[in-house]
Amino acid sequence: MDARARLPAAPTPPAIVRRAARRVGNRGIAVAGLFLLGAAFPAWAEVVSPRRLLELADIGNPAISPDGRRVAFRVEQASIERNTYDTTWYVQHLDGASPPRRVADGGVPLRQHVNGQVLPSPARWSPDGRWIYYRARLDGRVSVWRAAADGSHAEPVTFDPADVRDFRLDEGGGVLRYSVGATREDVMAAEGREYDRGVRIDTSVFIGAGLVRSAHVEGQPATQRFTNDWFATGPLLAAAPDRWKAVDLATRTARDAAAPPLQASPATITPLNRDAAEPLRIALHPEDGRVAVLTPVPAPGTGTTERSGSVLSMLSDPGDSRHVACAADACRDRAISDIVWRPGTDEVIFTETDYRRRMGRVQSIRAWNVRTGSVRPIVVADGLLRGSQRYWDIPCGLSRELMVCVAAEADRPPRLETIDLATGERRILYAPNAGLDADIAATVPARVIRWKDEQGREFTGHLFETPKRGPSGSPPLFATYYDCHGFLRGGVGDEWPLATLAEVGISSLCINALPGASPDFIARHDQGRAALESVVAQLSAEGRVDLTRIGMGGLSYGSEVTMWTVAHSDIVTAASISGVSATPTYYLFNSLRDGFRSGMKQSWQLGALEETPERWREISPAFHVDRIRTPLLFQMPEQEYRMMLDYALPLVRRELGDLYVFPDEAHIKFQPRHKIAVYERNVDWFRFWLQDYKDPDPRKADQYLIWQRMKAARDRRRTAGDWTSR
Repeated sequence: MDARARLPAAPTPPAIVRRAARRVGNRGIAVAGLFLLGAAFPAWAEVVSPRRLLELADIGNPAISPDGRRVAFRVEQASIERNTYDTTWYVQHLDGASPPRRVADGGVPLRQHVNGQVLPSPARWSPDGRWIYYRARLDGRVSVWRAAADGSHAEPVTFDPADVRDFRLDEGGGVLRYSVGATREDVMAAEGREYDRGVRIDTSVFIGAGLVRSAHVEGQPATQRFTNDWFATGPLLAAAPDRWKAVDLATRTARDAAAPPLQASPATITPLNRDAAEPLRIALHPEDGRVAVLTPVPAPGTGTTERSGSVLSMLSDPGDSRHVACAADACRDRAISDIVWRPGTDEVIFTETDYRRRMGRVQSIRAWNVRTGSVRPIVVADGLLRGSQRYWDIPCGLSRELMVCVAAEADRPPRLETIDLATGERRILYAPNAGLDADIAATVPARVIRWKDEQGREFTGHLFETPKRGPSGSPPLFATYYDCHGFLRGGVGDEWPLATLAEVGISSLCINALPGASPDFIARHDQGRAALESVVAQLSAEGRVDLTRIGMGGLSYGSEVTMWTVAHSDIVTAASISGVSATPTYYLFNSLRDGFRSGMKQSWQLGALEETPERWREISPAFHVDRIRTPLLFQMPEQEYRMMLDYALPLVRRELGDLYVFPDEAHIKFQPRHKIAVYERNVDWFRFWLQDYKDPDPRKADQYLIWQRMKAARDRRRTAGDWTSR
């Protein structure tokens, strides 16, 4: 019997503390400020509920002060009651001897329109270390604010009729330059004109999302329009050019200003070679103008998974055409995500995500000396190390001696750590989620598993294995397929609370998609089916899962793979979807845009229905409805659901689908009340189909009536022999 099955249901506080201490100690991390751990254990007996997963503290945007002694960072936390997120700026001494000091309210998080993800919000220190400057939406406008590093007060610096897009602090710290676009009044007037006179449908209109004020942006409705050929969107009048202004911080007077001198950017860098793509990242040395350049080596095919590698090189200045490439093995064929110069040195610090190691998606930090060509390791993690759990584009904070990063693993929620650049020593600086960390360790810790499919392809995944047994002796299994980065509260998009499912008796698995996507749609998506079938076969043979009770779910690419699997395999007992697969309606709604049509041709091998009818019949679930026997729960964002009705409504009519649509939601849902509803309904759904369990809460009675009718319809079809094995 697994030792974890003998754990007490509600460990006493000392037991939890001992387990947490062993867990941290075993990973070689010295804990700074253990008083933070003690303060984070108010609810000893609470399980790892969806609410706890949703309301954990997300940390991001670390920035080290000019003297290298303090770090500023922001914490974001959901409030279900108020249906919003609170963000707070903190400053903490890097020795960890004292807790972080709250210095300012960060306002409502700024988000991308199309996918709901939080945008980076970097803070900039004043040269004297007295202030941090940051963008924030407060009082209905996006302004530049500053907060005293001692926490004494915070104040706005800009008072512009337009929202601030970007800002820079001059070297001396006396002048702040900022850019704006169209004024808020102009945007509202443009929305009003379109409403009164009609919206002309052109390539900028997101037809599937609605026409006027269809986006929920920072707590208020806004009209959205496409800003590129795929699905990036921005507000109406987003194409208005930047207008730069300057504020004298001593007198608080503002004036129009010329744009700052053009800095090195990917577009201004000479390509590595004739065939090279535009750089992914550039980093300008703060002292001598040398430029580190990261150029992608694209994965073959469509890029639905990460690129296969990158080339790291250096230029003596932005105008140089002679790249000095890193030739060390540690730089070759690596997926490098961040590059930054170590101040006062010849070293470029870079972060690599390893997609091929036995541990799955793990990150390491190394230093490349551009003079000697040598690369030295700094730290190899068991999970992620970057400037945010949520967002890839936020780097760790850096000084000459230290990095400050957000660290997280599959079963360990985010915390702030310092990393000594000379020794690689890691210390926990701030651990606001220590209670959740300890409870997962004591109940349903995750572990990495590896397996091969029939073709010999090796997959990795993170398994939260339940200590409970199912009716057959082996528990059910839920799996989500896509990418498993950092803390896995719910897979890509955070919709399936993996630890909660394991705690209630359903083992949960996050499967990493293979690196290097196949250019063929069918081969690319069938990898997901093969991954699920092969891992179920392996775990079933070991007596660890019941192969007759298998759940699957996914968002975006994960939802496409789920739909493909239920149409081409009998392995899935019940599934849950949050995303669109290719349908004729999806194509029609977006067909005015050349970039969309060419993307569909390249990635899906699809043209219009009349152009590639056979390919549509191969690929789209709209033509696979008769093949699907798996009950499906659809929990869709409002701006996407219209594009998948081709198959969702026929499945609802056949009592094989239950469809919910969440208003004002983007690709990745972000409103806390919607997130908790999605989490809880997914738990109810899979417990119903995989455990024959109904929550006795009377408020859920209608939900179970629908699902009971679906189950009865399925049983009638089986009895009548309507379904035969494929």
